[in-house]
Amino acid sequence: MSFIVRDSLSLPGSQPNEDAFAHSENAALVMDGTTVLGEGLMPGTSDAAWLAQFGSRRLMAHLKESDAPKLALAHALGDAEKSFAALRRRPVREKWETPCASMMLAVESGVDLEFLWFGDCAALLLKNQACEIIGDAFDKRGQEAERARQVAKEKNLPPAPDLNRPEILSVLRAARNRVNSGSYWLFSPEPRAADHVSRRVVKNADGGSLLVASDGFLALATDYGAYDAMGLIRAASDKGLAALGAELRAIENDDPLGEKFARFKKSDDATALLLDVI
Repeated sequence: MSFIVRDSLSLPGSQPNEDAFAHSENAALVMDGTTVLGEGLMPGTSDAAWLAQFGSRRLMAHLKESDAPKLALAHALGDAEKSFAALRRRPVREKWETPCASMMLAVESGVDLEFLWFGDCAALLLKNQACEIIGDAFDKRGQEAERARQVAKEKNLPPAPDLNRPEILSVLRAARNRVNSGSYWLFSPEPRAADHVSRRVVKNADGGSLLVASDGFLALATDYGAYDAMGLIRAASDKGLAALGAELRAIENDDPLGEKFARFKKSDDATALLLDVI
């Protein structure tokens, strides 16, 4: 079994794009760097973009070296830890300064697919007229919208506020300080995260279609209700990812202040890979 890439898309919500994707004959990956909440510590324009791009490269490299998926992840996390320690401008003062990312990885294993994920990236697998959802994005995005609505109400701000407002930053930094503790783990310069990654194996996945995406793209279904999961992967196949990206931005441009769809920013980075599993 192997993957054939049919389409790909990565749209920045702002600059720079802090999503990344990668693929090979037997693996597909989307990584979504979490928005930087202050001064960056790494060279370049964005610590989140650095982590998504570096992490994607290293994870795919370890998979090509025939590492099992979870071992490849552990090695990539270790690589990130070493690079972050070597290149950062100064030590981390508060936990929120450490870059982190959501992730969805799909790896073929015979006729099965193994999925590893952190955070709210997800995968949709369409086979035999049934759509399986892998990941937590569809379950949790309603909670995120409600949180954005409540924070905006408490701070007397529009429901899609500027993240650079001090009152919003304080809330987001407090949440970010809880990353890599309890059940809240993300891809980061922290090798222990490999022990907390979510995992699922889907049996007999050959012959299906696979959509791997960041939450910014999945918002078409999870946040805006333009599609359900089945409708989204079918539309990706029928219309193409660029057309869906245009639909996504049109919805957000028509609701710039979040009055209809509460969220923490007008537009998020949106990345998706559409693949045939053969």
